[in-house]
Amino acid sequence: MEGHRKGTLIIIGGAEDKEKDCTILTKVAELSGEEEGKIVVLTVATEFPSKVGKEYKKLFSRLHVSNVEALHIETREDADDPATLQRLEGATCVFFTGGDQLKITSLIGGTKTDWFLKEAFSDGLILAGTSAGASAISEVMITSGNDDQAPKKCTVKMAPGLGFLSGVVIDQHFAQRGRTGRLLAAVAQNPYILGIGIDEDTAIVVYPDETFEVIGSNAVTILDGVHLSHTNVSESYPDDILALTDVTLHILPHGYEFDIRNRIPILRR
Repeated sequence: MEGHRKGTLIIIGGAEDKEKDCTILTKVAELSGEEEGKIVVLTVATEFPSKVGKEYKKLFSRLHVSNVEALHIETREDADDPATLQRLEGATCVFFTGGDQLKITSLIGGTKTDWFLKEAFSDGLILAGTSAGASAISEVMITSGNDDQAPKKCTVKMAPGLGFLSGVVIDQHFAQRGRTGRLLAAVAQNPYILGIGIDEDTAIVVYPDETFEVIGSNAVTILDGVHLSHTNVSESYPDDILALTDVTLHILPHGYEFDIRNRIPILRR
């Protein structure tokens, strides 16, 4: 996707506010065009597609989006079905719900739905995802791991994601579930990959120039290992504690911005 991305990503750390100010979902609605837009809620990741689909349809309708559809994909056959593509036609935003990110990639990856989304994204589609839907958006995704532990090779498992954002790995429910160790383990295995941990009720809005702004009530943690001076990851056993020196850490609350390409915060005054 690099080099011709035109769409915008809204990557949500999960448990976004659905009752009060709804800051994040309001942003999704605004960028989607509100009354002029169409949001398709993809419930592929969840075990409760009917319940979750109805919830988001109600929420986005309340936020003045007149055209909201819930679409469930249960098999790869569904993802290749022309009827599925027809329901996606005209969407200004596709919203991936939470659940299991491996269900998203294993059921959609390489299908006609996958190619449709990539083409639509390059033409300006808003692509949003919360929790598991957030993890699946990047090129490499965390599939599972141990929360609240020191970093070890066995702390985290990774797999290819949908590939809408390269050079980063996303972790969600970040501070609330103590996931610093597993994101550090992911960064240690390839320090070029930027680790982005997104707290609950917090999101990053990634624009086509690959800068993002933080919105929501908590924070985003960025772990940058590109200047890592030492790590023992290649010679350690799975249960050994990892050594990492000179990792750069950024904590960004609502209103702060970051340049992914140049790996620097943008401090507005």
